[in-house]
Amino acid sequence: MHADLPQAVTNDLSDMDAESAPKHDLRRVDAHPDHWYPVAWSREVKRGKAVGVRFAGDPIVLVRTESNAVFALEDRCAHRQVPLHAGVVEGESIKCCYHGWTYDCSGRCIDVPYLGRERLPNGVRAYPCREEEGLIFVFPGNAALAAEVPFPKLGSVGNKAYKTRRFGREVQCHYTFMHENLMDMNHQFMHRKQMGQMRARMLARRRGDGWLEVDYTFARLGGKQPIGEAIVFAKKPNENQNDSDVMTVRTEYPYQTLKIVTSSGKMVMDLWIAYVPLDKAQRTNRTFGLLSIQRPGIPGLLDIAWPLLVWFTERIFKEDRWIVEREQEAHDRQGGDWNQEVFPIIKELRKLLGECGVPSVSDRSATIRITPI
Repeated sequence: MHADLPQAVTNDLSDMDAESAPKHDLRRVDAHPDHWYPVAWSREVKRGKAVGVRFAGDPIVLVRTESNAVFALEDRCAHRQVPLHAGVVEGESIKCCYHGWTYDCSGRCIDVPYLGRERLPNGVRAYPCREEEGLIFVFPGNAALAAEVPFPKLGSVGNKAYKTRRFGREVQCHYTFMHENLMDMNHQFMHRKQMGQMRARMLARRRGDGWLEVDYTFARLGGKQPIGEAIVFAKKPNENQNDSDVMTVRTEYPYQTLKIVTSSGKMVMDLWIAYVPLDKAQRTNRTFGLLSIQRPGIPGLLDIAWPLLVWFTERIFKEDRWIVEREQEAHDRQGGDWNQEVFPIIKELRKLLGECGVPSVSDRSATIRITPI
């Protein structure tokens, strides 16, 4: 049946023909909590307000105090377990909406209106929290590690030579599908209506402790130059890239970056992106992206063209979102990961994600055994 295919491919197809799914399923590897994850945009948490967010099913309340500081707690009152995000922010603390129990930034209960202060109950968990470049981050894992785990470098967002677009969506898929989608530029065929006919060529790949990156060049095979390409590269329609500009995609767990550098050594695009699991099963993630474009020499030109660039990138992101959600649907329908992957960089990426993540909650609970005494 597979006689005309290469041996490596026929081996994969033989696996596909098996009655049961492969034992190792990357879609059952949870995001490792011992990292800094963005959970909200700064603009979403107003002064004197509280907002409820989630990380892998755990409810978290973000509180912006009257002094404009932000802190994060478990989103529950220790009393009746109702959500604290429904409460009232007073000064530098938050008061539960039910009985008025009050918590400070450390999660300590500092007041119960009908109880003496000498008899105050235990509080709730506090999460290490940082606000940087319009994003609010929490450290959902072991809080003792927060100070030693490197905070992510957020690309060129703070560089005035670049204009940055902040974007994000909820996507109904496991976060690993997102990493694979960005890392594998062979999927440009899907964007042919937006990008024309493009051919990606992998130049090199590099691997280190907790990271993997790949260099690509692109050649146009046909179709018109898209608006986004004209703006980013400042090239005329008849000027082909012809493998002169290099795109580097990097997964530095748990984040991804994408940088485009021209043949003259100028970095014209710098993307930083994170995928944050929302539900306990980690089948839904919220994407937080910072897309920075270098300003051209003509003042104001990028600002004028910005709405067109936003429109163009939104169409690309919409197609990517649609396809990864279809991948998740296939996984769930088939009951496992039946992908026949042949691209070496994606095989390496899957290995990296498997090594850096942790077994899913359901898999961990399945390994628990009761030993008779």
